[in-house]
Amino acid sequence: MAITLVNPDGLPKPEIYRQVSIATGSRLVFVAGQVARDADGGRIGEGDLAAQAEQCFLNVGTALAEAGGSFDDVAKLTVYVVDWTLDKMPLFLEGGGRAFAKLGVAPVPPATLVGVAALAEPDLLLEIEATAVLD
Repeated sequence: MAITLVNPDGLPKPEIYRQVSIATGSRLVFVAGQVARDADGGRIGEGDLAAQAEQCFLNVGTALAEAGGSFDDVAKLTVYVVDWTLDKMPLFLEGGGRAFAKLGVAPVPPATLVGVAALAEPDLLLEIEATAVLD
């Protein structure tokens, strides 16, 4: 399986993700939106966007590993953040950075960040889903 990540000429070239993911493989893996809950369903980082982002990314990593994959296989991420404003970006990146360091990865797949009014439970600040391609 191979994923080629590119920022084509004619499109902006963000540092934290790539605009296009070209994937080849034989299995699609769809990871449901992951929230800031531990394996027992306990709340993580109530009111703390960085802590919740870290847990969400770690949960995505756990789900990918169960399917035999990792963030290297992710073709697309979608992130939903409650009451998103640009000043929240440093906290989001901090939490993601901690998770990526723990997972030993530096993912930059295409990503969409969507500001939402609320998520399924009132303490949740963000939710992250992933699509991966595996052999």
